[in-house]
Amino acid sequence: MHLPRLISFLLACVLSSVCLARTVEIDPRGERLYKQALPHLQEAEKNLQMIDFKSPASDIQARNRALGAKANAQLQIAVPLLEQAAALEHPVAQYRLALIYLTYSPGGSEEEACILLEKSLGHGFAPPAVTIASACFAYTDAPEYRSALESVLVPAPTYESYFPQPAMNLACRREEALGAGFQWATSRDYQAEIYWLMGVKNRAQRSEFAQKAVDINGCSKAQQWVGKPKS
Repeated sequence: MHLPRLISFLLACVLSSVCLARTVEIDPRGERLYKQALPHLQEAEKNLQMIDFKSPASDIQARNRALGAKANAQLQIAVPLLEQAAALEHPVAQYRLALIYLTYSPGGSEEEACILLEKSLGHGFAPPAVTIASACFAYTDAPEYRSALESVLVPAPTYESYFPQPAMNLACRREEALGAGFQWATSRDYQAEIYWLMGVKNRAQRSEFAQKAVDINGCSKAQQWVGKPKS
């Protein structure tokens, strides 16, 4: 790389998320373990989405229990694989494992989940920021959290193939989760969520961040702040 180009690249790294986007590396062993877990996660999600909470009929409730048992069996296979991948610092595996700990909890605690989420976000993976906001309150008050939000505003290309990703509580999307499954969102949807969260944290720029979230995917929650004066 010629010297002027090198200087320009380093300056871009200082001023933006370019460095993060270009230097994300995923351990091949962790990737292999994550891919082994993925079919089981998908099968568990399919069964969870078919659970019907609305009907009190005994046959439906029996069907729900059977679906829950099938999902649990798949998670029992997936979790050890995710735990191994997470130990190898695979950011997506850390995120998916944390979600399981928080929602279905086969052996994990909320504290362990938050540690995984913070690590995953620290690797530049955006989805954990949303879950942290609703489950890891001690970290949301730390200055590191605001810095992390800013660092994931520009999605790292390395992660694009991993989307869509599940979520527990999306502010911008109106669609509810199916059954006992998750909501699902694209990288653009998560970018809107990040702008929403930054607006929550920064009153001075709330309207500006809200407009960006609305521009991305029509963020329903952010619409209430668009065009409002600073307060």
